[in-house]
Amino acid sequence: MTLSLGSSLKVACVLPVLATVSLPAAVQAETRVAPVTVASGLASPWGLAFLPGGGYLVTERDGVLKFVAGDGSSSVVSGAPKVAASGQGGLLDIALAPDFQDTHEIYMTFSEPSPDGAGTSLFRAKLEGKAGSFRLTEGKVVFSGNNRTSGGKHFGSRIAFAPDGMVFITAGERGDGERAQNPDNHGGSVLRLTRDGGVPQDNPFVGKAGFQPEIWSMGHRNPQGAAIHPQTGQLWTVEHGARGGDEINRPEAGKNYGWPVISYGRHYTFLPIGEGTHKEGMEQPLHYWDPSIAPSGMAFVTSSVYPGWEGSLLIGALAGQHLSRLSLEGENVTGEEKLLEDLGERIRDVRQGPDGKIYLLTDSDEGKLIRLDLM
Repeated sequence: MTLSLGSSLKVACVLPVLATVSLPAAVQAETRVAPVTVASGLASPWGLAFLPGGGYLVTERDGVLKFVAGDGSSSVVSGAPKVAASGQGGLLDIALAPDFQDTHEIYMTFSEPSPDGAGTSLFRAKLEGKAGSFRLTEGKVVFSGNNRTSGGKHFGSRIAFAPDGMVFITAGERGDGERAQNPDNHGGSVLRLTRDGGVPQDNPFVGKAGFQPEIWSMGHRNPQGAAIHPQTGQLWTVEHGARGGDEINRPEAGKNYGWPVISYGRHYTFLPIGEGTHKEGMEQPLHYWDPSIAPSGMAFVTSSVYPGWEGSLLIGALAGQHLSRLSLEGENVTGEEKLLEDLGERIRDVRQGPDGKIYLLTDSDEGKLIRLDLM
């Protein structure tokens, strides 16, 4: 098998943006960045992965997986799973296996069709071939979520590989909040799986009657961002609230994060949600937004490319149409800087590349892969 992944990036367009600093001067000096379009014409791109040696894999919500070369050209990668492409459902996140160099395995989440409706599932395959003619082989659905229903709301869904090799995926509650409090339903949960889709025996609900053993934590609404903290190795997630109440959480084994019993938001009708903002036995978020920014995509900055950004947490904003940079002290958010507001784009995914630079996907019928360069 040959993997040929070369070609350098070429700048298609540069739109200078001045970052508006909202942090204390002692925390962060102003940093100017320019969004550089690496590729355009992507159909509602959702997830991004970097291939060794260059090039990108990009999922499109209608079910197409594409290889994007450094010059912005793209080609379809055959062998993607059949998806229920409706509303927020389709081909969603993508991640390379930690040992991709040896196994060539990739993982994708998607809305899997069934007679009972669509649910959040995990697909594994091997990437074969070379740039321009890649294909997936040995494709297999290794996990099928039971958060199934008709309609296209709230699938989640992100993938994060833990340091111990287990796979976290996030599953939305499909617009039915009660699923998030039902331990027999995968909806509204963070799930922890082995790489073959099995159940790790140290999961918190293994052997407990009435509980799905894949569940790691519950009480989530629609988590569309997940990342492993680079120092602690712990999972962090970001999820949509309703009208307000978008949350950053650090999901822990067996814990309940409250949706829809507690929330910092309100229903779209402006009526209160549940019982308020606190309840015994339910966890508080590390941070929340009100009004909502509609968060999607999450990345910790570990590189020194951008002065003052190392240690920050980046969150894409769909409704907010910006990139949120959060300064952290431990688990405390100490400041927020809104970037790229002049771009006027819904930010779907956020990743730090092998070169230490930040890459974004914009959510539209003519979506873009964007790289942030220093000005």
